[in-house]
Amino acid sequence: MRSVSFVGQNDIQLLYCGAEYFPALIEAFDAAKSEIYLETYIFAADETADAVKAALVRAAQRGVIVNVMTDWVGTGNAQSKVLQRDFQAAGVAYRSFNPWFVRGIARMHRKLCVVDRVAAFLGGLNIVDDMRNDDDPRILLPAPRWDFGVRISGPLVASIHWEMAVHWVRLGNLSWRTRWATYREQHRRRPTDARVAMVAGLVVRDNLHNRRTIQNAYLKALGGARESAMLANPYFAPGRKLRKGLSSAALRGVDVTLLLGVGQYRFQDVIARSFYPKLLKCGVKIVEYRKTQLHGKVAVVDDNWATIGSSNYDGFSLFVNQEANVVVLDADFAKKLRAHIEHGVADGVPVDLSEFDKIPLYKRIFYRFAYQVYKSMLRLITWGKSAE
Repeated sequence: MRSVSFVGQNDIQLLYCGAEYFPALIEAFDAAKSEIYLETYIFAADETADAVKAALVRAAQRGVIVNVMTDWVGTGNAQSKVLQRDFQAAGVAYRSFNPWFVRGIARMHRKLCVVDRVAAFLGGLNIVDDMRNDDDPRILLPAPRWDFGVRISGPLVASIHWEMAVHWVRLGNLSWRTRWATYREQHRRRPTDARVAMVAGLVVRDNLHNRRTIQNAYLKALGGARESAMLANPYFAPGRKLRKGLSSAALRGVDVTLLLGVGQYRFQDVIARSFYPKLLKCGVKIVEYRKTQLHGKVAVVDDNWATIGSSNYDGFSLFVNQEANVVVLDADFAKKLRAHIEHGVADGVPVDLSEFDKIPLYKRIFYRFAYQVYKSMLRLITWGKSAE
């Protein structure tokens, strides 16, 4: 497992929801001159996705090399076939990650893009319209999906580009010579400069060299927190270490707030609530966001450490899937993101420990049962690693 490598001299722009993210992405595609890499878990069939798709096709028709990868489960078999057909006809190279689970159960949950090796995009946004439920596009959301991305320029783009290029090559038919050259280049040391703002690092999770990198980044930030930690995520079912990290920070006086999405998956909500009592007793503040679908995976610690990315706080993101976050060490950026989280908290519903004293016994039993089922399933999938 490798540690996070930070580099300075980056320009990182926070993009709130699809209304800011997709116009910036399409603008970059239309300005592309040589190469585009795009990875996404979901590439939907709706108005927004069609606009992104059209921009990719326009780029390919100008002679730009365009490589698009989507996850087979997230995008769906039928839509993956449509994308394969349409992109192939337009000269766009397309690959579907792990169809029919031929490479095991891991999914490609990353949302990454690099354009001309000078601009990168990263975050939690899939290629799907802000107002459409990503489980059923026929269902309209009551408000735009709450999510974030970033546009990056500077030295960090090279790291993101290399990560995507290696991932693209791995899914092809590689000769042993190519595999060896890729391995050597991936492990070559690169000079870093952590002295100049904006300082940031790419944090990826995979099942090769970075099995716990994202979780460890959170644990390090929480372990060093002195004043506050605000974390927002749609799914909450982390392992013991992350739960302990949250509790320990709160117990030593850090103002810890969890903003959690609810209402999308009943089973997931039940599992999350099984953790509430212990966290609340340790002083962790929990707020449930019900205004619309909360999809952002973001956190701010002490107004100088911030992260945005694709990783949820559940066993699949932390111990199974391929994920990508960016950690930004910049006070101005952290304060901007914190303001958004605070607005989310203001729109949410605080959870009070006294509520759990009134929960009927059958619900308590059900919560515990759901958690045990989930834990057993994750232990089986991860060979016992999900408890960490």
